[in-house]
Amino acid sequence: MSGQIGSTARRLGSRLADAIVTMPVSRWTWQGLAEQGYKGELPDFRPADRDAVRDMMSGRYLLASKLIETGGTSPFSVDVDFPDWWNNLQSFSWLRHFREVRDPGEKLFARTLVLDWIGREGKFDPESWSLPLTGQRVLNWLRHLPLLLNGATADQAKTIQRSLGTQVQSLKVRGRLATDPVDRLFAAMGVLGAELCEPQETANIEQRLVQLDAILAEQLDDEGLHKSRNPRIQLNLLVELASLRQAANRYGSPTFVALSHRIDRMHEALDAVTLSSGEPAYFNGCGQVPHDILVAVQANGPTPQRRSRILGGYGILRSGRAVVIADSGLRPPPGYDAEVHAGALAFEFSFGSELILGSCGPAPSDMPETRDLFRQAIAHSSPTIDDEDASAPVKGRKAKQISVPDMELVPSEHTLTVGSIGYADRFGAEIERRLTLLGDGTTLVGQDRLVATGTPNGHLSIRFHLAPGISVQAPVGEGMRRLTLPNGEVWSFLWEGATLRQDDSVRQSAYLGFHRTIQLVLEADLALGLEVGWILTREHG
Repeated sequence: MSGQIGSTARRLGSRLADAIVTMPVSRWTWQGLAEQGYKGELPDFRPADRDAVRDMMSGRYLLASKLIETGGTSPFSVDVDFPDWWNNLQSFSWLRHFREVRDPGEKLFARTLVLDWIGREGKFDPESWSLPLTGQRVLNWLRHLPLLLNGATADQAKTIQRSLGTQVQSLKVRGRLATDPVDRLFAAMGVLGAELCEPQETANIEQRLVQLDAILAEQLDDEGLHKSRNPRIQLNLLVELASLRQAANRYGSPTFVALSHRIDRMHEALDAVTLSSGEPAYFNGCGQVPHDILVAVQANGPTPQRRSRILGGYGILRSGRAVVIADSGLRPPPGYDAEVHAGALAFEFSFGSELILGSCGPAPSDMPETRDLFRQAIAHSSPTIDDEDASAPVKGRKAKQISVPDMELVPSEHTLTVGSIGYADRFGAEIERRLTLLGDGTTLVGQDRLVATGTPNGHLSIRFHLAPGISVQAPVGEGMRRLTLPNGEVWSFLWEGATLRQDDSVRQSAYLGFHRTIQLVLEADLALGLEVGWILTREHG
């Protein structure tokens, strides 16, 4: 209890300190320390799209797969209700599309947008100057500094440099006070990027490398997965870290070797929680990510290690062209659990380029009222009792941190076993799930077994959320369902020990919106010895 009180007191103290340093009278110190002429540029490995440049010059801004037409006005003057679009705009990640332009008018347009932002947003605002957005914006401006400065007037160049310096100074001051771990990381990455672009005589790269490496070491588990357990955060961090590593490689820093090794582990962890369909599993706030960015990031990492393993509370089975990623339900530590989902015993399954079973995904950012709904266990391909989450608190008691049992992996048999913790007090039983890949991944066998801890009571539901585009047929007189995938492959679903019903479902994408999908639900009343078996197997023909 005393530890929780101390942690709360530190958070409140940090927020108070941040409020003080962002007061107008305090922000003058940022301006005074911001006179710095940055040189060179950071590398940018992300793909560029010339069509995106033409669209923006026509007033059409396709960001986070949401198209907003401004009618020729500044995009920074548009009032939108799409947080993902707005964040993308404010981060300036779209500047990469101007990287290879040669036309003076296109270069002028990019510089005009930057100057327009400075004119509208150059003074501190809690939203547009949040640490993640400021860190990303600083890094994106530094990646394309020659584009912004070449051809600029002396006053324009001074305005851009001064704004950059002010934003960097805000990262230095506010990063130390951040209570959110990811905020601290983005601040440290932005400061290192700025240090790498300072004139050599004033740069203190080693100190900034040491600071970033220490923060990163604190926020990663032993295998390189961010403690949030969110693959989207892992990808967002690697976008910046891979670029910084390329820039820092020019310096003979003893810390660089350790940092580079840590980044390699992050690449391997991201690859481990990525399905064969090319998308990370939808767990703990991760939804669809930009595929081109994911591919570009993976190309800057070590050779992928495609093997079965347990990593950060996830169990990964790989056999042939099949990948299964299952979640133990491990709750991230306090401070890292802002986007935690009830994913205990849930799994996603892909074969080749096709996703077959998945989760509904995180709630749409423009529909915050659905946030809790999408976090529930019923939004995952998992077993539940009375449609409740395994970690739900018992009525009348306070929620508590619940430990999670170790997963058991037998690589030689392509088998993964994991059990629930949290149902026993309410329902007199826990659930054990066993997943096995057979025939080079062409067959997935599942067993969901009741482990009685008292007198079982309740109703077991086992949900299978099918991927978008899969159709379901029920052959007459056969106790099975036939699934036809978008690529024409046919899989059979068979079961025993339960009854089956078919229901509607959705798969939410931040980039494509809602996909109406189908879910298959196996149901049975709890009883001693209850075991439900099911098989998903590919038909050859």
